[in-house]
Amino acid sequence: MNKILVMGPAWVGDMVMAQSLFKQLKIDQPDCQISVAAPAWTMPLLERMPEVSQAIALPFKHGDVALRERFQCGRSLANQGFTQAILLTNSLKSAILPWAANIPVRTGFKGEMRYGLVNDMRPLDKSVLKKTVERFVALGLPKSAALPGQLPQPALLADPARARNLLTTFNILHSDQPVLGLCPGAEYGEAKRWPSEYYAEVANHALNHGWQVWLFGSEKDKPVTASIQQHTHKKCVDLAGTTKLGEAIDLMSLCHTVISNDSGLMHVAAALDKKLIAIYGSSDPKHTPPMHPQAVVEYLALECSPCFERVCPLGHLNCLKLIRPDSVIGKIVAS
Repeated sequence: MNKILVMGPAWVGDMVMAQSLFKQLKIDQPDCQISVAAPAWTMPLLERMPEVSQAIALPFKHGDVALRERFQCGRSLANQGFTQAILLTNSLKSAILPWAANIPVRTGFKGEMRYGLVNDMRPLDKSVLKKTVERFVALGLPKSAALPGQLPQPALLADPARARNLLTTFNILHSDQPVLGLCPGAEYGEAKRWPSEYYAEVANHALNHGWQVWLFGSEKDKPVTASIQQHTHKKCVDLAGTTKLGEAIDLMSLCHTVISNDSGLMHVAAALDKKLIAIYGSSDPKHTPPMHPQAVVEYLALECSPCFERVCPLGHLNCLKLIRPDSVIGKIVAS
């Protein structure tokens, strides 16, 4: 039996896409055991992935090199009998732990000078593996093997009973009204955020047609959701900064439709099988698309995009501002 340790990504969206790798490993090796080592904030995602046998919360702060601590953490895992490590990040520091754990096969892309630490080194041809999810899945295949014709789709397991309890916790009226979830934040930067007044226009349309509207986001997104609330006379349920990731996942499972910027919550909505409208600005839907066949992608592909910048370098943000609310509203009705 192959016991695999996956060094997981730190971003929510990337961790959701990593589930495609876990699913493919289980297809190819049904008896394998998959453990995932990743930052603590990703644990609620891993808990909702049945393919993962063990989730290991890494104690390192984001950006910390902490080579000694990584070595010690690796040594503490040396007796677990892992037969392979798969590194989904390309940094030197991420390769320390599997090496210190004395895992015989350590698979990863070339990355930062990791010779010796990664002994199953794979070349990364970005012209062939264009999507992040393709790169993840490729690392779980034998070297030079072709990708499967269809990649497994992430599918997070929500807890319906917990979701119902959360309605009481957050004083949300339980009714038969359809729920529109809005995810107006994007930690990467404003060049990925559709204007809050556009979200408000969509929210008002939904409210006027008998929908509930729930606003999802982190503490950093509270100014954006507050702006939406101002334009909707506080008729939305503002959950930004009040829910933990696991709670947001369970509550989002109750939504009928979700509208989101290109963010971690967009990938969560896709993995919950929600009707999804994904809005792209400075990023590229060909690189990190929502992993759902029915997802609707709003992307203008202007001459200046994708630029992958956090702030519009030209100062106009046309890649987002020219996606009009009417267009998005029409797709809600169509869904």
